[in-house]
Amino acid sequence: METKFFSQEELDKAVALLAKGELVAFPTETVYGLGALATNEQAVKSVYAAKGRPSDNPLIVTVADEMMMADYAREIPERARKLIKEFWPGPLTLLLFVKPGSLPKAVTGGLETVAFRCPDDELTRSLIAKLGAPIVGPSANTSTKPSPTTAEHVYHDLNGRIAGIIDGGPARVGLESTIIDLSVKDPVVLRPGEITPQQLSSVLDEEVLINTGKVTDQAIPKAPGMKYRHYAPSAPVVVVDTVQDFSDLNLNKQTGVIALDTVLEKLNLPAANKFSLGDSLVSADHSLFDGLRYFDDQEQIKQIYVQGFNGTQASLAYMNRLNKAAAGHHYQAK
Repeated sequence: METKFFSQEELDKAVALLAKGELVAFPTETVYGLGALATNEQAVKSVYAAKGRPSDNPLIVTVADEMMMADYAREIPERARKLIKEFWPGPLTLLLFVKPGSLPKAVTGGLETVAFRCPDDELTRSLIAKLGAPIVGPSANTSTKPSPTTAEHVYHDLNGRIAGIIDGGPARVGLESTIIDLSVKDPVVLRPGEITPQQLSSVLDEEVLINTGKVTDQAIPKAPGMKYRHYAPSAPVVVVDTVQDFSDLNLNKQTGVIALDTVLEKLNLPAANKFSLGDSLVSADHSLFDGLRYFDDQEQIKQIYVQGFNGTQASLAYMNRLNKAAAGHHYQAK
């Protein structure tokens, strides 16, 4: 199969492919998603096959608007309406009870809930509106690898496995959406993202909890990113929690460092062994996956050290992704 790139002017071609059950990657403000018609069970199963994704890992359903979501959600509670008014379209995913029989088991994992998202990307919302039905939207990468933030990243991982890629340019945010579970008594963030629990609490006028539990091997996760390893390049990743620890590292031509500019400028390493996270946590969020992919393409790199950020809700999403990429490994000063 030849994977084709589609421009904004060729959107109808992408719509036609999706309608036929083909897979098409699409842009969002967070990362690129891998689209398939959500009501077509065979197409959805093809997503798992293309990504090499475990079949018990539920998929996010991407909609054009709240009206489309209403066709598949059993109900839209008042909490959801408040969050939609404030954050949609945008990087927030809502976990709600699904309308029985409206979506195949391949989407829900057999659960009574499903996650809905309306992205802040006019191109993709137009794609879904033209299709007239929602699409599933997991990240458009090989399972366990860093999520794609450009069309070229998607092509690198999935060329020959999917029909097409809609090129919408680089993703603005760079980390996946916040997922909030509204199917329980107390709302809880299952996956942190750009929208923080504090922001959600402010809109809902109640405390929003943060999930800290682990999903057992036998259990089906309620949302993506809760059970399996994610975001990992081939070389092992180690989190460096304090800036001072970078001076203790044994750095050589086989090590790569991903950090803020203020850290990198002090390291005695060739430029090719450094990847900049910019000058702030915001730029670090945007650049983390790019950095992991940068070193993943360099066979001589055998160890990757990445700057960690701790202590605030703003760093939750960054550290969630980084800890998964590093499998929880942090540098321990001697």
